[in-house]
Amino acid sequence: MTYHPKSEFLNVMMSRGYLTDCTDLQGLDDALMGRVLPAYIGYDATAKSLHIGHLLNIMMLRWLQKTGHKPITLMGGGTTKVGDPSFRSDERPLLTPEAINENIEGMQQVFARYLGYGDGATDAMMVNNAEWLDGLNYLDFLRDIGRHFSVNRMLSFESVKSRLDREQSLSFLEFNYMILQAYDFLELNRRYGCALQMGGSDQWGNIVNGIDLTRRVIDGQVFGLTSPLLTTSDGRKMGKSADGAIWLNGDMCGPYTFWQFWRNTTDADTGRFLKLYTELPVEECERLGALGGAEINEAKIILANEVTGLLHGPEAAEAAEATAREVFEKGGIGDDLPTVTLDPAELTGGISIVQLIVRAGLAKSGKDAKRLISENGARVNDAPLTDAGLMIDAAALAQPIKLSAGRKRHALIRLP
Repeated sequence: MTYHPKSEFLNVMMSRGYLTDCTDLQGLDDALMGRVLPAYIGYDATAKSLHIGHLLNIMMLRWLQKTGHKPITLMGGGTTKVGDPSFRSDERPLLTPEAINENIEGMQQVFARYLGYGDGATDAMMVNNAEWLDGLNYLDFLRDIGRHFSVNRMLSFESVKSRLDREQSLSFLEFNYMILQAYDFLELNRRYGCALQMGGSDQWGNIVNGIDLTRRVIDGQVFGLTSPLLTTSDGRKMGKSADGAIWLNGDMCGPYTFWQFWRNTTDADTGRFLKLYTELPVEECERLGALGGAEINEAKIILANEVTGLLHGPEAAEAAEATAREVFEKGGIGDDLPTVTLDPAELTGGISIVQLIVRAGLAKSGKDAKRLISENGARVNDAPLTDAGLMIDAAALAQPIKLSAGRKRHALIRLP
């Protein structure tokens, strides 16, 4: 039987496709109806920016706040020093405390676009688990917390089991991660009354651990909710492009590149992505997703504008759309394209077109750039590029040069 939630938040989660599983749907629904519910998602600081793969869960926190509850963004200043082993084939490289703090600063910029932080009842909070993890006494922690964990049960979790089944090493350091994450939930409950942890479905075992620990230590009623791990209809992991991750920080991925990623959504994903990544009404998302022929392209432009507007602002979305129309419909250059500005000193003796293609982010390496040229996928100012040995000098850059890889990826090369 399909569950019909009473609370607005769970209704949004279910109707828009955010919900994969919940530890106690009825209990959580009742708790959401009775009070302002603090809920958290944890983010380890492994990079200077979040990427599109994080965006679904950020939208969940945004909807939580919009429906009258309190989001907590838990920054893993402590757990990043250990590294989450979930479904990884190798151990994460260990980062210095300075690098971790720098990464957290970069990630904060993104959260501020989606959540309202402050001291009010439903204002978001940003908390760093280094506050309680850095000062732990190891023997006390083993005695008070470690005794609640069964190694037999921990070995049965799919995230650990898959690693062991492949006979890949799992260090004791990484094995501790799930205990530390469980302890986070306990501490957030003690300090802030946090009663819900959310995360991707790969975090189910870690979330359940935290719920069990909180119940055992302080007999607190807490809940877990997971979201789907998205792949696109063509099987790619969400957030990955031909050139790697699509970052959410503007200095790592500009508004036009971000907009273009969403504009290139496949027809089959358009309706689903509108529900997950925009705030358009569900009925409108379904109507747009059901369009066929050329009309679906307008739906994709709406998707790109809505998602880009949330992150970078409506003006950036409008500029990206205008650039796309200039580039694609009129064959122009477009002022908002990703741009590489060369130092004139670099042009002494010229610079190879292969090098420029790589620097523009249109190929990962010189080898990839040469393959792109040999397969007739590269263009210079909309003309086919056939000579991989072409050299560009200052005279050629009297006007900006537009480089293209295929029909959808473009960049400008210019002088200051």
